[in-house]
Amino acid sequence: MIAWDSTPPRTPRTAKGTLVASTSTERTTGSVQSVERAFQLLEALADSGGVATLSELSANSGLPMPTIHRLVRTLVAQGYVRQDTARRYTLGPRLIRLGETAGRLLGSWARPYLAELMEATGETANLAVLEGGEVVYVGQVQSRRSMRMFTEVGRRVQPHCTGVGKALLAQLPEDEARALLGPGPLQAHTPHTVTTPAALLAQLGTARELGYVVDDQEQEIGVRCIAVAVPGAPTPTALSVSGPEARIQALEAQSGAAGLVPLMQAIAARLGEVL
Repeated sequence: MIAWDSTPPRTPRTAKGTLVASTSTERTTGSVQSVERAFQLLEALADSGGVATLSELSANSGLPMPTIHRLVRTLVAQGYVRQDTARRYTLGPRLIRLGETAGRLLGSWARPYLAELMEATGETANLAVLEGGEVVYVGQVQSRRSMRMFTEVGRRVQPHCTGVGKALLAQLPEDEARALLGPGPLQAHTPHTVTTPAALLAQLGTARELGYVVDDQEQEIGVRCIAVAVPGAPTPTALSVSGPEARIQALEAQSGAAGLVPLMQAIAARLGEVL
């Protein structure tokens, strides 16, 4: 059982007993400033692509250099940050286990929402995140139909040829999405795959306007996917329904423009709140 300590903190005194201002790192909100700053530093390092110098971390995080020095030494000692031969700092390997565990839990938290989407559409519902320039499937509830889509949780795919991938790219600033795609050409998985970065960036702009994106047999022939962003998630996250092309098109026609996408967006918004 967790119990809250309601005893007020004592005000520090000097050796002569004079009252001084508190230097405790615990704020009135109950948070610990040093912990907040450590995570702020890790976030700044991640925003820098996982590699940064101390001066870049100071500029990106807004933290003073002495504080960064202390935090970095601690994080390096614990394995959450490492220093390379060029005296730059990178995210450390100990974070991998945390990320993998959090990813598995993300799928568990999302399962009720994926199940709701599957029940409403009859088709497989998927959840994916963007990691290292790749799409990682972190959750799925399969359709009950004998012919259905199946993707292993944990599978990594390229973002340019999947509905969830394009929905994830659309959440990035255009220059970041362009850098991630590279100068091209992009790999063709089917004759329908968009292989030029410029054409894909145009699709992403349309996706931002419409609030959804379509994968029309771009990864696998005969498979269609509708995907939307999960707003408010701590990392780019997307939700989708996928299945045989004819069934998904029939679902779109049956639900109409005012049906399927708003349903998916409503479920994604509720999922985003719990994340």
